[in-house]
Amino acid sequence: MTTEALSFDELVRANERRLLRLGLMLSGSAHTAEDLVQTVLARAHRKWARIVEVESPEAYLRTMVVNEFLGWRRLLKNREVPLAEPIEQPADEDIGGRQAQRDAAWRLLAQLPRKQRAVLVLRYYEDLADSEIAELLGVAPATVRSNAARALAALRDTLSAEETLR
Repeated sequence: MTTEALSFDELVRANERRLLRLGLMLSGSAHTAEDLVQTVLARAHRKWARIVEVESPEAYLRTMVVNEFLGWRRLLKNREVPLAEPIEQPADEDIGGRQAQRDAAWRLLAQLPRKQRAVLVLRYYEDLADSEIAELLGVAPATVRSNAARALAALRDTLSAEETLR
């Protein structure tokens, strides 16, 4: 089945989990990710006649999720980043260690400005090239690179400071 042949419901079923994971990576909260994706899908449903005509409706929805995250004012009210439940856990895995790593990653990402966090999530989680991220965010590729460099430098500084305190 080609993308053009997909109905709105089929596209949602095929991409809902990926959009939710993207929302989770951006917001750090499963509940906020669900709200984010629900808002985007409601908006996309109203625009479906136009969206179905684009080359990649999946990429269009991903762009909508990122833009909605960057523009959401109510996320600014709550700086706390609750942890998500793991999707799957093998029986022989160290659940406590994995949860501690996840908690540390959320705390580090939550300290970054929203655009820097979005750049890192799109680069390392969605595996997009700088040019794709730039197009998605509506900025120049150099801006993407500088945001990524600043974000990574901030993360390194935070980790170095934590190591010094130990």
